[in-house]
Amino acid sequence: MLQKDSLLEWRTIYNNVMLGLEIRHQKNKHNEDYVIELLKKYGLYEFKDKYPNQLSGGMRQRVALIRTLAIKPKILLLDEAFSALDYQTRMMVTNDIYHILREEGITAIIVTHDISESISMSDKVVVLTSRPAKVKQIHDIDFGITNRTPINCRKSPKFSEYFDLLWKELDVHA
Repeated sequence: MLQKDSLLEWRTIYNNVMLGLEIRHQKNKHNEDYVIELLKKYGLYEFKDKYPNQLSGGMRQRVALIRTLAIKPKILLLDEAFSALDYQTRMMVTNDIYHILREEGITAIIVTHDISESISMSDKVVVLTSRPAKVKQIHDIDFGITNRTPINCRKSPKFSEYFDLLWKELDVHA
């Protein structure tokens, strides 16, 4: 899943979600039913016949995620997937995506330059060196809260501790 949702403007939401299955020649009744289930489960079913320009940025990102989930990946790579969204939408979408990934039981690797996003979304944060990138440090992120969400994590006292630790490790000179 990339920075931009890359939805095809001339295809309906349903047809955009089906694209990966069509390309992989896996469009069948079972997979079509799964797509319908995903659309219903994540609040997009009533928009299945709409076009991308009729949706908000956050809804478009959810469509992009559902398109990715439709092919049943074992691991999901999110490359700056929320960077094109305004701050408020970004907060809501990260919360939505976090719940979807947990619900579907999918491992995600999130590439981001946003320290807060990495802390609130992740169980582990891998800090890389500058080019050529090498693993500098791996941090386990544990808030010790039962109803963990990205928004709840940002409210935790541990959040600022993790943020300060990662900021120092990045060795950014401002």
